[in-house]
Amino acid sequence: MTRRSPAPLVPHFARGLLAGALTLLTSCAGTRSMAHPTLIIETRGGTELGVSTDYGIVFLGRTAPAGDAQITAFFGDGPSVESSLIEPVDGGLYTAEVEIRLPSVPLSHVEPRAGDELLLMGHDDRGPWKRTVRVRTDPRVYGILLDVPARLEGAADQVGAGLYESDDGDLSTLRLVGLVTGRLQLETEDGPREYLTAMGPQHLWRLVTHRRDLDKRRRWIYREDIL
Repeated sequence: MTRRSPAPLVPHFARGLLAGALTLLTSCAGTRSMAHPTLIIETRGGTELGVSTDYGIVFLGRTAPAGDAQITAFFGDGPSVESSLIEPVDGGLYTAEVEIRLPSVPLSHVEPRAGDELLLMGHDDRGPWKRTVRVRTDPRVYGILLDVPARLEGAADQVGAGLYESDDGDLSTLRLVGLVTGRLQLETEDGPREYLTAMGPQHLWRLVTHRRDLDKRRRWIYREDIL
């Protein structure tokens, strides 16, 4: 598969050359850390969100099921934009591969239950955000239902935003549970109620089987702009 050269990046160290090895090492540590697990996926059809996992990038392909994609990842010192090609997985999931190693999170294989509190993380015009949401259930719906956080009331759908579990809210222990797929309004005894919908571990396992060649993948390229 022919790959295109990475999109031009805005230099992170434009204020001048780094002075001394200690300064260089400090900068390296900062840029390798995960500032936010959300990815912004830009395609010919628009923009959606995705997540970088231990088994590769995962998103829903709502804006384009094939073709070129520009992927923005958030490192400790700012965003980095990489060019890639969309690759179908199965079951409504898509992936893409970039030449640099991205900060990533592991997958959770535990299906959430009604009443569980999870962390929802996305990125909108105001920047990255995170909110605690509660899992709901309804006999008329198969899949994950979530309360709509105030951040998203009246806002555009954050399709592809990641749903996570963590240990006591510690971001370093995030595990991806699912991806937001849209919104759903249901009639209840108290009137119409809106929920977020999400696909969970029962779908994300397809990414694992798709990446059976994980140990044979080509080596990452290390560039000065992401060191």
